[in-house]
Amino acid sequence: MTSGRATLTALHLLLVWAMTAAMVPVLGFGVVASAWGGGAGATVPVFLLGVPLTVLLLAAAGLPARTLVPLCASASRRLGWAVLVFVLGTAGVAAGLAAYGADVDLGSASTRIALTGMPYAVAAAFFVPSRGVRLGALAVLAAGVAYGGFVGPAQAREREYDAEVARYRENPELLYLGATPPGMEVSRAEVGPASFFVDYGPVRAGYELGYVGLVVRSSSEQTPLRCPEPEERGVTCTVNAQGEKATLRDLPGGGHDVTLVRRRGNTEVEVTSQSLDEPGLRRLLNTLHPLSDDELEELIREEKITYTL
Repeated sequence: MTSGRATLTALHLLLVWAMTAAMVPVLGFGVVASAWGGGAGATVPVFLLGVPLTVLLLAAAGLPARTLVPLCASASRRLGWAVLVFVLGTAGVAAGLAAYGADVDLGSASTRIALTGMPYAVAAAFFVPSRGVRLGALAVLAAGVAYGGFVGPAQAREREYDAEVARYRENPELLYLGATPPGMEVSRAEVGPASFFVDYGPVRAGYELGYVGLVVRSSSEQTPLRCPEPEERGVTCTVNAQGEKATLRDLPGGGHDVTLVRRRGNTEVEVTSQSLDEPGLRRLLNTLHPLSDDELEELIREEKITYTL
């Protein structure tokens, strides 16, 4: 391609980009505004006016390329070229809107407006009888598909995951887990603004019974734990030398509901179970450790953790 033809090609594609980057956002805004104010029927006049006007402006943008692009050689062919570029470019814009709706980062508002004209310029480039120009357009198209279909969504998922982790980590002093009791696993975890709940259940749920509940709460109390007075009938409460409170509640059939409560700085930790005995619950308390990134990632991946207000 000669220098003159290269300059003409660049000018041609720049005109297509500039015109569509200016017109298509206005057309899109008009469609949205009319639909918002008057429903789907109100968009018809906008389409009937906006689409032909955009096509005519595209045809005008193709006028300087009448010696470069065969489809722009005459007025009738130029109009057909404008329709083709408009249809292909609008398909590209629709794909971009779908990607943006899936949280793909397309930059600032001004960047997104500038990008609106790119699909039309790429479509126009495919009609330029130059192998280099068409290969360049193909490369831009491939890059757009790769970013919008793969790289962008992956980055969006990563941002969403980071935001989710940050939300769970708002109160790290509450996020503690104990060593999982034998034969059990974490079945559910719930993060609140001032508490962290963890339910441990049997690995073979439905075939085995058992439950252990762990609760970590914010607590401003500095007074030692005490047993209620007078004690309820069938309830035994003790506080050991370390300030840990143990409550055993008799259940019908000879079983016991065991609850241990321990203070840790500005938090209060409670474990309870009807299937695990007091030494087992104490081992759980003794193995409390901050929730690691790997443990949090596993809970998120297995959809076992939620956030509640």
